[in-house]
Amino acid sequence: MTTQTVTADAVLHRPPTPGQRVQKLLHRYPWISPAVVLVVAYLAFSMANPRFAEPGAQSLLIQQTAVVAALAVGQTLIILTAGIDLSVGAIAILSMMVMAKAASENGMSGPTALLLGVAVGLGAGLVNGLLVTRINLPPFIVTLGTLSIFTALTLIYTGGTSIQANVLPDLLSWTGESFAIGEFRITTGVVLVIVLYGILGYALSQTAWGKHVYAVGDDPEAARLAGVSSRRVLLSVYLVAGVVYALAAWVLIGRAGAASPNGLTEANLASITAVVIGGTSLFGGRGALIGSLLGALIVQSCTLGLALAGVDDHYRLLAVGALVILAVSADQWIRKARA
Repeated sequence: MTTQTVTADAVLHRPPTPGQRVQKLLHRYPWISPAVVLVVAYLAFSMANPRFAEPGAQSLLIQQTAVVAALAVGQTLIILTAGIDLSVGAIAILSMMVMAKAASENGMSGPTALLLGVAVGLGAGLVNGLLVTRINLPPFIVTLGTLSIFTALTLIYTGGTSIQANVLPDLLSWTGESFAIGEFRITTGVVLVIVLYGILGYALSQTAWGKHVYAVGDDPEAARLAGVSSRRVLLSVYLVAGVVYALAAWVLIGRAGAASPNGLTEANLASITAVVIGGTSLFGGRGALIGSLLGALIVQSCTLGLALAGVDDHYRLLAVGALVILAVSADQWIRKARA
């Protein structure tokens, strides 16, 4: 055996360095990074102001996180397929205003109005999905266009007026009802979001559909050669995302106490930020819903923690922007690891 052969064999069988071990661990479990960031943020804000850790503040944090966390579910599904959805807020608002106006002005019952709102979300997802899968337009361009279209449809349909929850059926405002768990107060909307994460988290990790979503996001051509219909999977993702956005609109009615066409002005940026900070790769094929939930909690923790610490809100934007850049940089590094 030559010296060159021995050297090459030694290189191939060299034990991984600590950095490589961390890299592979984060590649396999992308939610670990946001979990660490959340713990650090929680400790830092608790030391800056002990009120942050009090049950009342934590209850408020969880309730404020619910809507963005729900929207992040649909956004995660789309980003896992290497797409992006800029119409997330517009779809949610359109669905919300349709269900609210149908109930308040057209006399529909709560269940019927809710189903109509879900149907609107499903239809909006179908439009996005067909434009992406049938006309082969980039998701960024498609959802940028439908963002304006759905926003305009909402304003035309409602005339820009809000509808208070007290004129709506009890079912539509049900997500705002709260109950006590020890010293904490949780709304039914929060429970709905947790159930949503549980169902779709299971679907992504334990079903053939979920494996196909990851496969299409990782390498569409390889997925096609393996017998996966990439177009069908992509279309299903946009349909599911549309339904999720409508359910997020239902949560928003309960949280805000009204249906307003101006209720989600930062939804697009907030949902994308939560997903990216949560460890889901913008290049598709890697990520987990639990990471998006942690990402939404991180963003809201920064907002509440800095406010309680008496820090100017502008620093929150700075902190969130820095976290996004760090998360994408970490993703680039993690992608170099072998699965």
